Amino acid sequence: MAQHIDGWKHVYSGKVRDLYESEDPQLSHLILVVASDRVSAFDHVLEPAITAKGQHLTTLTNWWFDRLNVPNHVSHDAPIPAVVAGRATVAKKLDMFPIECVVRGYISGSGFKDYQADGSICGVELPAGLTFGAKLPEPIFTPAFKAELGKHDENITFERVVEFIGHEDAAALRTLSLQVFARASELAEKAGLILADTKFEFGRDPKTGVITLGDEVLTPDSSRFWSRAAWERGERKDSFDKQIVRNWLADNWDQAEGSTPPALPAEVVAQTSAKYAELVERLTTAVA
Repeated sequence: MAQHIDGWKHVYSGKVRDLYESEDPQLSHLILVVASDRVSAFDHVLEPAITAKGQHLTTLTNWWFDRLNVPNHVSHDAPIPAVVAGRATVAKKLDMFPIECVVRGYISGSGFKDYQADGSICGVELPAGLTFGAKLPEPIFTPAFKAELGKHDENITFERVVEFIGHEDAAALRTLSLQVFARASELAEKAGLILADTKFEFGRDPKTGVITLGDEVLTPDSSRFWSRAAWERGERKDSFDKQIVRNWLADNWDQAEGSTPPALPAEVVAQTSAKYAELVERLTTAVA
C-alpha cells in the first residue's frame, strides 16, 4: 500500500511507482513520483520487495537526466518530502503518449521470440541467422502499446503508432528515442557496459507543447545492460536487472492461470539488490 505523505494526495499506484498530487492548489501542475522497492515479473507484483530498489532506480534516472540532451519531466517548483527523499521525484504533469518507445541495439527478450517466428520485430525486417544477444546492424525502434495494469503491452509496428498518435508525433518519438539510445550507449560503453535495449516514455508538456521525457529512464527495470567483457566471451544472458527473479520464478512456478507466485527466497532478493547497486556504481563512477 502507498504510504501517507503530508501535503500530497495519493492518486495512483503502478507495479513499482506510486503517484501523488499536491494538496496545494498552486502546485496542481506537479506530480510526486515515488519509486517503491516492489518488484514485478510475469505481470505479477512479487513478495518480498527488493532492498533499496526504489533508491537505485531514482538515483540512476536522475543521473541519466543530467546527461541526456532532451527535455525531461523533473521540476524544482516544490521540495521532495523528507519521508521519501532519495527515491522520489517532483515532476511536471505531462499528457503522456500511450506508447512504450522501445529501442533495441541487440536482439534478446521478446524481440528474439518475434524474430524467431517471422524474421522481424515490430515490422522491422532483420537479417537471417541472428543468434540470441547478437548486435543488430543498427538500433531499431520497436514500439509497444501500453496496456492497462495487469495486462501485457502489445508490440506494434510504426504504422500502428501513426494510427494512434499521428505521423508527426510518431516520427518525433522515433527520432528522439533513437537519439537518446545512441547517447546512452556511448556513456554505457565508457563503463564497460552494453545497452542492449531500453524503453522510454514521453509526454507533451501542456504548458509548452514540447515533447518531454518522463517516467524512469535507462534503469535496470526499463533496460537491459550487459557487461561488454562477458558479451565478448559469449555470455549473453547475465544482465544487470531482475533477470535473477525471472529465472527463479521460471524454475519454481508453473504460472497457471489464477495461481499466485511463490515468495522470493532471501538469496534471490539479495542478489537482485546487489545487481542494481552494481549497475549504479559502475555507471556513476566510470562516467563523469
